[in-house]
Amino acid sequence: MYKNLTLVYITTESEEEASRIGKAIVEQKLAACVNIIPGMQSIYRWKGEIEEASETVLIAKTHTSRIKELTKLVKDMHNYECPCIVAFPLSEDKGNSEYLEWLFQESKGAG
Repeated sequence: MYKNLTLVYITTESEEEASRIGKAIVEQKLAACVNIIPGMQSIYRWKGEIEEASETVLIAKTHTSRIKELTKLVKDMHNYECPCIVAFPLSEDKGNSEYLEWLFQESKGAG
């Protein structure tokens, strides 16, 4: 049915960076859609220090076969030394089947 669909969670430094990366992802057909969520507050440990930052979340909806290419693109375009790029598999039988079919068709690519 709609096998191998994935959400890829990415954090960025700004809304502008998320938009630039998100457009490239969709233009290169590495995802069917991206969502940009501004205004996230992050607290994390980096190089032994506790850091706080405002970030923007980018969520890409794609086919699992596209994750390597998508990750490379994000790393090449990203300002961070070690960007957060993590993938979560979607269950093929949960959710709006019409949407899942669209997502599958738009993101399977050449994989």
